Amino acid sequence: MQSNTKNQTYKILVTGGAGFIGSAVVRHLINDTKHSVVNVDKLTYAGNLESLKTVSDNDRYAFEQVDICDAIELKRVFNQHQPDIIMHLAAESHVDRSIDGPGEFIQTNIVGTYTLLEQARAYWNTLEGDKKASFKFHHISTDEVYGDLPHPEEVEERQRSDLPLFTEKTPYAPSSPYSASKASSDQLVRAWQRTYKLPTLVTNCSNNYGPYHFPEKLIPLVILNALEGKPLPVYGKGNQIRDWLYVEDHARALVVVATTGKVGETYNIGGHNEKQNLEVVKTICAILDEVKPKETKYAEQITYVADRPGHDMRYAIDASKIKKELGWTPQETFESGIKKTVQWYLDNQAWCQHVHDGSYQRERLGFTSAVPSNNCNF
Repeated sequence: MQSNTKNQTYKILVTGGAGFIGSAVVRHLINDTKHSVVNVDKLTYAGNLESLKTVSDNDRYAFEQVDICDAIELKRVFNQHQPDIIMHLAAESHVDRSIDGPGEFIQTNIVGTYTLLEQARAYWNTLEGDKKASFKFHHISTDEVYGDLPHPEEVEERQRSDLPLFTEKTPYAPSSPYSASKASSDQLVRAWQRTYKLPTLVTNCSNNYGPYHFPEKLIPLVILNALEGKPLPVYGKGNQIRDWLYVEDHARALVVVATTGKVGETYNIGGHNEKQNLEVVKTICAILDEVKPKETKYAEQITYVADRPGHDMRYAIDASKIKKELGWTPQETFESGIKKTVQWYLDNQAWCQHVHDGSYQRERLGFTSAVPSNNCNF
C-alpha cells in the first residue's frame, strides 16, 4: 500500500549529503519543503560541509559523520533518528578515479550499499502501521550503467534525427569500474526489494552540473582553469556527447520520486540537453569572454589530450516516464543553467580555494591504468 502524499512531511535520511548532488538535495529539502533531514556523510575529499552553510543551523537539519560501510554506526543512526525515507546518494563517482583505483569504488558503491540495505531492512522490520507502510529506500544512480549509445557520427545523416535514448528498460552494459560498481549497487537494491520486500526505488540520472561541483569534473575544471590562464583539457576530439542536467533540477526530481514515486519502479532523470564536450567548453569560454573579458579569448586555452581508456561516446536520457507519472520536468535550459553556473564560480572563489586546500590540484586522473591496483581492502 502506498500512503505517501504530497502534503505529508517526512524525516529523510540523505547519505552523501555533503557531496555535489547530495548537498543540492539537502538545501532543497530545507529551503523549499517542510521535511526534516539527517545528513549522513563520511566527508571524503569530495564532501564539503561548506556547501551546506546556508542550512546547517536549521532546526530541521542534523549531521552524522558516518561511513556507510560501518554497520554499527548506521544502526545507531537509524535507531536514534527514526527516518521515514532513505535517499542513498553516497558513492565514489568519478570515472577517472575509478580507472586509477577501482578498489575504493567496489568498497563504497557495492559493499557500502549492501551494508546500508541490510541496516535499512533491519530498521524497517521494527516499524509498524503507517510508518512501516510509508517507508522508502530511494537509490540514486547514473545513466552510465547503460553503457553508451550510437553517436551521430557513426550513423547515416538520415538516421541522426531518430537516435535511441536510454529508457528504464535499456539493458545494463557498464564500461568503467565506476559504472560497473553502480550497476552492481542498482541490482542489489532491486534484489532486496524482490527478495525481502524492502520498499525501494531507483533513479538513473544524466550528467549533472551547477554550483558546488568538485573541480575534478569537466565544467568546474574548465571554469577554474580558464580563470587562471591554464590549459583547458579536452579528451580526444571532444565529440563525446552528454545529456546535461542542472543539479537543482535533479534535486527537485529526486525529492518528487522519494515522496511520491511508486515502490519497485525505476525513473530516468535527464536534462534534455545533448551537447558535445567541446561545445560545452566553448560555451563556457564564450560566457567568460562576456562577463570577465581579457586580452585574448578563453577558447585559445583549449588543449586536446589523449582520450580516457574505454570512454563512452554518447549518453542521452528519455525522461518521459517521470514527466508522465510524477509530473517532473527540468526548469533550466542548458543555456540558462550554464550561465548561472559560471557566475556562481565567479562569485564563490573562497569555496573554490578551500577545495584546493586539499590534495586535489586539478591534475589529470585516470591515465595510470597500466599499473594494477593493489587495493584489496573489501
